Amino acid sequence: MVTQLPAPLIIAKRMGDVRIHTFISSFADDSIANATHIIESKNKLVLVDGQFLVPYAKQFRAYADSLGKPIDRVYLSHRHPDHWFGLAAAFSDVAIYALPETISFLKAHGEDSLNDHWKMGDLAPNNIIIPERSVSPGDETIDGVKYVFKKIIDTEIDFLLAIGLPEHQTYIVQDLIYSGTHLYLTKYMNHWIRILEEMLVSDYEFFMPGHGFPADKTEVARNIEYLSAAMQAVGDGLANSAFKDFMLQRYPERKCPGIFDIYLPRLFDGASEF
Repeated sequence: MVTQLPAPLIIAKRMGDVRIHTFISSFADDSIANATHIIESKNKLVLVDGQFLVPYAKQFRAYADSLGKPIDRVYLSHRHPDHWFGLAAAFSDVAIYALPETISFLKAHGEDSLNDHWKMGDLAPNNIIIPERSVSPGDETIDGVKYVFKKIIDTEIDFLLAIGLPEHQTYIVQDLIYSGTHLYLTKYMNHWIRILEEMLVSDYEFFMPGHGFPADKTEVARNIEYLSAAMQAVGDGLANSAFKDFMLQRYPERKCPGIFDIYLPRLFDGASEF
C-alpha cells in the first residue's frame, strides 16, 4: 500500500529573466514543510535539494519535468536527510553537486541514516545516492545566470551550501532560515545569529528557505529573535520537554512542531547526528 500524503504547495515568482519555483511539502500533522526550489532560466532548470519523503520527491520531479526544459543539475545544500533522501527516489539520472564535506559525510554515514529511518516504510527511499560532483565557494554562470556559491559553517548544520543570484537579489539559503515554522536548533545558535545579521545588511532582498514559504528580511529578523529566545531559555536551564513547552507557548503562530521531537534528543541528550 502506498502512503497518501496531503498535497504540496507550489509558488512561482518571476525575477527578471528567471523564474523561481518553490515546492513545499505539507505543513499538516508532524510534517516539516520541506521547501525545494527550481531556478528556471531560458534553456535550463537548476534544482536545489530533493525533498524528504518519496511521494513528494516524485511530485517535485514531475513538476520540474512539466516545465518542459532539461534539468541541468541539482545542488544539495547539506547532509540532513530531509534534503537528500528524495534524490535517490527521483533524481538518479541528474548530476548532483554538493560541498565536499557533505559528500564525505554521506559516503561515511548515508547508509546508516537510511537504516535509522526504517520506521518510515514506503516514505523512505530504497537506496541512497552520493553526489559525485563537488562545488566550491565562488561564482559560475549557468545559462546566462550568475550563481554565487558560499560555504556557511556552524549554523543549523556544520556545513551548508548557500546559493546567491545577485543579479536577481535572491539568496537560496535553505536551512539558514525557517519561514513560518519552528527551527531545528543546534549548539551553533550564537554563530547562526551572526550569519543572519550579515544577511540583514546584504544586498539580497528575497530568501528561499529550506522550510516554509519564500521570505524577506522581516523573516530573517524573526529567525534572529527566535534563536535569541532559545539561547536564553537554554541559559535559564530549560531542556527537553520544558524547553519545548516554552518555545511552543512563545511562538504559537509557528507551524510544524514535530521538528522538536527530531532535534531535542540531539541538542540535549547527545543522540546520533543521523
